[in-house]
Amino acid sequence: MTAPIPTRVHYHRKAQELELGYADGQRHRLPVEYLRVFSPSAEVRGHGPDTATLQVGKRFVGLKDITQTGRYALKLHFDDGHDSGLFSWDYLWWLIQNHEANWADYLQRLKDADASREPLGIEIKQL
Repeated sequence: MTAPIPTRVHYHRKAQELELGYADGQRHRLPVEYLRVFSPSAEVRGHGPDTATLQVGKRFVGLKDITQTGRYALKLHFDDGHDSGLFSWDYLWWLIQNHEANWADYLQRLKDADASREPLGIEIKQL
């Protein structure tokens, strides 16, 4: 797959969404929670489908920083401390194209595990 390369990356802090804009005028906004639970890191995805870790309690996660890695990816620094995994242009495009199905699958996996998107305790963020 050869994905288009974003010409604009913008974080909407209040909405907690990452907006990707493309040369052809397309703009897509992805919730940070979606990006966090579908992080391409080994910590989340494991080393195969059977070793993936279901991410729970990430409803209010935000971004602390975004850095570009070469000409092929973004590194997202989440405010829950997670910052491993590179979001390649191909992977971001896949997340855009499959957002609805991915999200439905995630919600079903949470339900099957009797887990929640809600944080377990009082969330304390560093100022």
